[in-house]
Amino acid sequence: MARTARARCTSSWSGELATGIHFAEASGPAGTRVYAIGDVHGRLDLLEKMHRAIAEDRARHPQQDWLIVHLGDYVDRGPDSRGVIDFLMRASRDEPRILSLAGNHDLGLLEFLARPDPNSLFAHNGGYQTALSYGVDLSFEPHLIDRGHRELARAVPRSHSEFLGALKFSASAGDFFFCHAGIRPGIALERQDRQDLIWIRGEFHRYEPLYPKIIVHGHTPCGQPDVRPNRVNLDTAAFQSGILSALVIDGRDKQILQVAGQAFPEIGF
Repeated sequence: MARTARARCTSSWSGELATGIHFAEASGPAGTRVYAIGDVHGRLDLLEKMHRAIAEDRARHPQQDWLIVHLGDYVDRGPDSRGVIDFLMRASRDEPRILSLAGNHDLGLLEFLARPDPNSLFAHNGGYQTALSYGVDLSFEPHLIDRGHRELARAVPRSHSEFLGALKFSASAGDFFFCHAGIRPGIALERQDRQDLIWIRGEFHRYEPLYPKIIVHGHTPCGQPDVRPNRVNLDTAAFQSGILSALVIDGRDKQILQVAGQAFPEIGF
């Protein structure tokens, strides 16, 4: 079942409207309903639910155009990374209004396929579950990793690697800028470094002044969507909480859309 709620700022800080855009004032592109979806992490069940909820929402607004932006981290931790990539490939193949941005875990899978490092992001942050989704019981023990890596490299379709390798790092719509992790303050949006777009945390999270656009991101798990005057974090740890979150933008109206499934509270971040 899908849940919707008005998106409200969680901070009382109001910023300087003269130097940027405040969430309350930000507007999406005229005539287009925009859906930004947070980190999926192998939860195909929730991704399918979210797309069904979005289809139902679109049916209630048939006069409007639409855009769906996935914010990255499609693989690792959850049970069906392969299924998630298959779903996104099918959904976006003939529909340019469905965008998928790169997350650090997505590129981490490609890095591991290129070089089997037992100390990599993939090895220590849910890569085992990703390999299982491709039918490979992968051990990261030094004496076994090479054999497992060869099996995984054979199991991952070239189309999956090409899809992940072609992911864009950011997108914009109206007063909103979408990326996986965030941006580096003081750098123009068009000049952001790709590593920051998929990895940054501290400097970005601590920055309170307004940006030229509202930054919509994931990457850092939080209990509920974190809506602030200058940014929105949509990573609600779907792989663990069983809750996948999205921001719905329609002009100046913003709502949070959530779908829920089985939770796995024993799984750590």
